[in-house]
Amino acid sequence: MPRHPKKPRRLVADARVYLWTLRHSHSVLDGNRSCCETLTLYPQPAGTGGPLRIVFTEGPGRFVPGGAPLGSGNVGYVRGATLNLHEPGAVRALLDAASACGWQPEARRAVEIDGWSLLEAAAAARAGAVGPADPND
Repeated sequence: MPRHPKKPRRLVADARVYLWTLRHSHSVLDGNRSCCETLTLYPQPAGTGGPLRIVFTEGPGRFVPGGAPLGSGNVGYVRGATLNLHEPGAVRALLDAASACGWQPEARRAVEIDGWSLLEAAAAARAGAVGPADPND
């Protein structure tokens, strides 16, 4: 049975548990429709820290999924780094990048970060972690 797409997923990072969700939304500014992906991580147990929202808003030279031909959860630069926000490894890389920029899971308030400020570091870390396939596997 497939996982329900709105059910939070579990991620363990540095001995801390997080629940995370990915949501797609639209906004209209000056008559132009824009797509947005919001990745939200909730430190567990509940009440031990405020949520971290990493937001990717469509813009010049950047893409977020809005239908074909882009896959659900893909964000990136038209000519550059990309991530699939459905992949736990990509979520972990963004969490690590946010932590490197000073976000602390113990913060009692919700924090929102522009995902584009984290994308290149997270994609580079993800590319290094994935690497080429080992022919001996």
